[in-house]
Amino acid sequence: MIMLQHYLVIARAFFEHLGTDAETAFRHSFALAQPILDHYGYLAVFIAILVEGFGVPAPGQTILMAGAILAARGEVSIALVLVLAFLAGVLGNTLGYGLGRWGGRLLLSKVGISEIRMQKMERLFSLYGGGVVFFGRFIDGLRQFNGIVAGSLQMPWWKFTVFNVLGASTWTAFWGLGVYFLDKDIKTVYNVFHAMEPYAICGSLLALILLVLYLRRSRKHRAPAGFLI
Repeated sequence: MIMLQHYLVIARAFFEHLGTDAETAFRHSFALAQPILDHYGYLAVFIAILVEGFGVPAPGQTILMAGAILAARGEVSIALVLVLAFLAGVLGNTLGYGLGRWGGRLLLSKVGISEIRMQKMERLFSLYGGGVVFFGRFIDGLRQFNGIVAGSLQMPWWKFTVFNVLGASTWTAFWGLGVYFLDKDIKTVYNVFHAMEPYAICGSLLALILLVLYLRRSRKHRAPAGFLI
């Protein structure tokens, strides 16, 4: 519980500084993360990434980057940081998938989404869900919930696992090895990330808009006059 409270403090500090400068935001978060890493060691990396995989607001990516920086300075093992980050990423999203599989559908029905609409979303997710699981790993918000969404929309287990493993390995390599080798020029990593992030966010919003338009169009074409699904 104490560790989770520390994580929440880091996450809040990071988002509070997003309006200023990305590098400054990370350095401020790193200053808060380093005591956690010093105290809990590798466990901090594993737990932070694990719990954010099933919806808990923990700064997994920041902790991974902080661990990579410490590894570049010879304070921890980069191999162990990467292995633990990868395993935690896969396991966390797998737990999220399980939560969605066995409880997400009921939750969606309680918020007013009909069975017919859920079936339509399932068909769309069967086509594009792999990309959502893979690329969602790099986007805050989607990284925390893509497993839950995949489970709720009944994405086949094997397909989810394939893209979950690919996403976790690519994300770990990008933010772990990338920061490890570019420790002396961390701004380069952040410039690359923030150059890509607006396009990723726009892509996610576009996908959401297309989904809503698709559902509305299907409803108009298939529902009897005067009847709303």
